[in-house]
Parts: sequence; structure tokens; C-alpha cells
Amino acid sequence: MLIFAALDGWRRQMVEHGHAIYDRALALAHHVRAAVNDIDGFHVYGRAEYDSLTSDMDPLQVIIDISATGASGYVMADWLREHHQINMHLSDHRRISAQLSHADDEKSAEALLAALRDLATHAADMPAAEVRVPGDLRLEQVIPPRDAFFGEIEQVSVDEAAGRISAEMLTPYPPGIPAALPGERLTGDVLTYLTTGLRSGMVIPDAWDSSLKTIHVVKD
Repeated sequence: MLIFAALDGWRRQMVEHGHAIYDRALALAHHVRAAVNDIDGFHVYGRAEYDSLTSDMDPLQVIIDISATGASGYVMADWLREHHQINMHLSDHRRISAQLSHADDEKSAEALLAALRDLATHAADMPAAEVRVPGDLRLEQVIPPRDAFFGEIEQVSVDEAAGRISAEMLTPYPPGIPAALPGERLTGDVLTYLTTGLRSGMVIPDAWDSSLKTIHVVKD
């Protein structure tokens, strides 16, 4: 009942004040996006980047390309958490993102902007991004995923895994899309992407060996 009461309360809030709440949130997001774009080395993704991919974008998600700084988004997100107690929404090897909402106001927006400006001044001192992303992440599906996952497997060094058939799922997060599925033949390029990403701060939550020094493959 408490869940339904909360949902009904929020529905009433949106019916009575929804336009005003989100007009204010969107205006704040517009201000934040413009201010971040003015920071050296930072570029906020806008509709131009999404026109060919989707019908629209959510302006409350402030996705920032930081690749011009040379630093990794993983490192930058950690730095913001340590020095400004700000948790970014997501981060990867070349992006960080902030998620705004109707609960944000000028105070929280200015705290974010101050932290990002400070971050930009320290970017040159941060480790360079070393993630090597291949042009094509698609792998050949050799056998059905079920046969690979439940079949006879062995654990091999990552240096010996290229050309072998994966028996596990390897999913870098973000974006949370598997780079390798059971039954696919692993390539050196994809393994390099995963290992360099891991060293840079990438999370691969479903790997049997979280250090990715070894990988489960189908036994020859």
C-alpha cells in the first residue's frame, strides 16, 4: 500500500505542478550544459550527436566528452568523488556524465560546475587514458551459448585466450553491453580492449576472474 500511495502522490504532483517543476529543471539543465561546454577540454553531447541514432535526447543527462584532455573518464570520476564528494552518473574511457533531476537547484548545479572547473585544471596531472578500442567489437559465434556455458571448459591465461571459444560472458560497464558471449571466438583486439580498460578503471562484473588474468574457454 505504501508503494501505491507514493505513486499516487507523485501522479498528483505531476498533474498539479508537473509543467512548472520540469520547466524549471529543463532551464537549469540548459544552463549547466552551456556552462560545461565553456570549460576547456570538455564537450557536452547534444542533439547533433544523437540525430542519427534516436528521435530525441534527455537534456537532464549531461554527457561530457573529456577525450580532449587526454585523461580517462574513470580517473576523473574517482577524482571528483575524492575531492568534491560528487558521484557522477556514469563514466567510461572518454566520457563522464551527470544526471540532473527536478530535485536539483541552483546550489547543487553550481557545486557541480565548480567541481568540473576544478577537475579541468587538474586533468593534465591525471594518467592518460590507455583503453584501446578496436574498430570492430563483433565476434564470430562458433557454437550455441548454452553449449559453451554448460560444456567442458578450462581456465587459460588471457595471453593464451585469443582464438579460443569463450565459455563466459565478459561485459564492460559502462555501457553494460557484452563484449564477449559464451560460444564466441575471442580475438586479440577484444582482449586488449578489455585488459587495457580494466587497468584504466573499467568494471567487468560478470568475469569469473575479476582481474581478467584468466578466462574460461571451451576445452579443445
